Amino acid sequence: MASKSGSGTAGAAAVAEGGGASERTMRQVFVETVEGVMAHNPGVAVVLAEISRDAFRPGPRVINVGIREQAMVGVGSGLALSGLRPVVHTYAPFLVERPFEQIKLDFGHQDVGGVFVSIGGSYDDPVWGRTHQAPGDVALFDTLPGWRIHVPGHADEVEPVVRAALASDDRVYIRLSLRQNAVARPVAEGFTEVRRGSAGVVVAVGPMLDPVLEATAGVDLTVLYATTVRPFDGRGLRAAVSGGRADVLLVEPYLEGTSAFRVGEALADVPHRLRSLGVRRDAELRAYGTAEDHDSAHDLDVVGIAAAVRRMFGSAAV
Repeated sequence: MASKSGSGTAGAAAVAEGGGASERTMRQVFVETVEGVMAHNPGVAVVLAEISRDAFRPGPRVINVGIREQAMVGVGSGLALSGLRPVVHTYAPFLVERPFEQIKLDFGHQDVGGVFVSIGGSYDDPVWGRTHQAPGDVALFDTLPGWRIHVPGHADEVEPVVRAALASDDRVYIRLSLRQNAVARPVAEGFTEVRRGSAGVVVAVGPMLDPVLEATAGVDLTVLYATTVRPFDGRGLRAAVSGGRADVLLVEPYLEGTSAFRVGEALADVPHRLRSLGVRRDAELRAYGTAEDHDSAHDLDVVGIAAAVRRMFGSAAV
């Protein structure tokens, strides 16, 4: 796969797994935060399936079940039923897709809480192939009630999200990535308005903020940023479109249109246009390439997002 020339990417601040850069990764912040909480809270336990086994300090509340992801989720549920707060962690496809029945039954049907934390996202590590890609993870969680979902866009946004999740009794999914925005934004429950305009709204989720800001430079648009995607901030979206054109471009780093129905619910009585960008539903990419190649193929780089902006808001250029 060849990248579009001149394209930017949400991965400008990304580093390869295992580090090598001075900037901390989201996973490093996650591990440090959980270990810090565990030092003072005996009710927190971590369940792993080989991935990140060397990242956590060994201890009786760090349980590695081996390459048994269904068992990992079952053990996490058992810990929750015994009164502990489990942190269940591995790559997104092994955390969400492979043990989905256990998530549905052991956590959802039994109505217990836990913190699920993934790495890898949609295609952070293309070299490992399709087995390590999970663009449909958030959409899968959307089929289950009662889950809170967070998608940080910077490593500095991870700690407050993790601390809040550990302090609650909710079922929480935190989607970590190697892709980062250049700067952290305040972590909020709903949307954060990053830029104000009058010709429409662009919603940028997590690491998609930087390419969205670059792609919309010079266009009279409101840009909303989300690190919390469930519950969806319908009230915030309605406020953003009030007084202007109710046209929304939704840019998510996972499956295209995952939050489209939430936008439709929020604007059910408001005439509006909606376009969704994300990992395309009509493309099965069999060439591994780089993360930037995948961005380009899915129109999630600056060039692709800017083209979508021109098509939808062409007359709004200033």
